[in-house]
Amino acid sequence: MEFGPNLRMPHSRAMGSGLFELRPRGREGIGRVFHCFIIGQRVVILHAFVKKTPATPEQELKMARKRMKEVQNG
Repeated sequence: MEFGPNLRMPHSRAMGSGLFELRPRGREGIGRVFHCFIIGQRVVILHAFVKKTPATPEQELKMARKRMKEVQNG
C-alpha cells in the first residue's frame, strides 16, 4: 500500500487499537472494510459490508474487533 496506515479521511479512518476502516463508495452504496496491519507490512481484511444506515452498526464493529484479536493471537 502506498500510504499504509497513513491513509486518512475521506478514504480511511483509524478506529483505535490498530483497527482501520476503508471507506469506498460504489454503485451499490457506501461500503466499509475493516482491516489491520500485521508484522511484516501485511494487511488483513477482517470484515466488509455495505452500509444501510448513516452510522456504522455496532455489531459490524464488534465483529471486526473480535476477528482482529483472533488474527493477532494466532
